[in-house]
Amino acid sequence: MTDKDFDNEVPRDDDPVDPRGSQSPEGAAGSSPQGDDELTIDDILGTEQTDEAATAEADAADHDLLLDLKRLQAEYANYRRRTEEQREIEIERAKGSVAKGLLPVLDDLDRAAKHGDLPEGTPFAAIAEKLRGVAERMGLVSYGAAGEVFDPQQHEAIFQQPTPGVTEATVLEVVEVGYRLGAVELRPAKVVVAVPAD
Repeated sequence: MTDKDFDNEVPRDDDPVDPRGSQSPEGAAGSSPQGDDELTIDDILGTEQTDEAATAEADAADHDLLLDLKRLQAEYANYRRRTEEQREIEIERAKGSVAKGLLPVLDDLDRAAKHGDLPEGTPFAAIAEKLRGVAERMGLVSYGAAGEVFDPQQHEAIFQQPTPGVTEATVLEVVEVGYRLGAVELRPAKVVVAVPAD
């Protein structure tokens, strides 16, 4: 082997080196980076996305944002509904509290009217009418009258009177009028009930 042949065998520093350990001269077939069919990780990571892939990723992001927006809208609508319901409950509660304070006064006015202490045209009769008008505008409704069919949901029986000729429990006398405010019952009517005689 001559010195010339030895020089061809030993790689020089400026010669490209194959990562698998063999010499890769630039002129060798299939050794050029452009002609290499195998891709490295750097090649894959460095590749720019195609328009189709970018569009698909943008569509997925838009879809996620749309779902988030719909979820937030639903949460806000539920929050507003709950707030309105709570507001209505608080208004009814406040009205009920005021109305309960008026019930003893209205009871006294009813007793006075039954005893003839509120004759027509007197100042007290005018005040009683104004107070009843305020209660009606608040939505306060009285119930319970003699002759009604007894309803345990609305009436509180304080006494049962066996009565001949009665076929079902009936209100015989109203001791204390019942009141309701809207759908809320403030006080049941206290009544004497006529029941069928044995």
